[in-house]
Amino acid sequence: MKLGLEGKKAIVAASSQGLGKAIAEELAANGANVMISSRSEQKLKDLKQKWDKTLPGRIEWTTCDVTKLADIQHLVERTVDVYGGVDILVNNAGGPPSGTFEEITDEMWQKAFELNLLSYIRMIRTALPYLKQNGGKIINIASSSIKEPIPGLILSNTFRTGIVGLSKTLATELAPYNILVNTVAPGRIATDRIIELDKIGAEKQGISIEEMSEIMKSKIPLGRYGKPEEFANVVAFLASEANTYMTGSTFLVDGGMVRSI
Repeated sequence: MKLGLEGKKAIVAASSQGLGKAIAEELAANGANVMISSRSEQKLKDLKQKWDKTLPGRIEWTTCDVTKLADIQHLVERTVDVYGGVDILVNNAGGPPSGTFEEITDEMWQKAFELNLLSYIRMIRTALPYLKQNGGKIINIASSSIKEPIPGLILSNTFRTGIVGLSKTLATELAPYNILVNTVAPGRIATDRIIELDKIGAEKQGISIEEMSEIMKSKIPLGRYGKPEEFANVVAFLASEANTYMTGSTFLVDGGMVRSI
């Protein structure tokens, strides 16, 4: 199957590590021209230097704190200046802090809202005039918590679910412009975020991180954590020309971990 990503102009938010990095790499591996971004200038420079030698797609970068509107506007403007437009927008952001309802302060609620929901809204609003020109794809990265709330992650449970409502609504509103909007939700994919969550779980139970990891893997039918590239493959398909009729949907990449229908 040909993905038809050659020459497509893509923005991937929070793409210097983790899932964002894997997505950016997969898009560029299929010939897309990708604007990578994060708060770390050095990580972005290192990735460009590496990928310029190994990937067919063009790589450019700009720093961006997705909680700052000015940074988001600069990211989109730079992409348009360099590539001439935007065909693909991948919204992504780091996970909010863990904690129960009684542990979470107003300040933590506000920061999580700005990071995990408002940043997506702002990014879409800023990129939308360019996506409207020729149609395009918006992929919003969420979490398996949209289907099954995760204990101790009330901030994620709340705002990731908001992403689904946003995506579903936009899928209808933007369909006349041939803009397809989908949500992709990772389960336990082997990234630094999962190591962090395993560490927190291990400390609470008084066991080693390795033991905690094995407990969590035992809850996954496939018996292992996913690889970032496995997640990125799904996003690349949804962003590609192979996807012409799937919009407003939510896709779990979780090895069968979530048991709900």
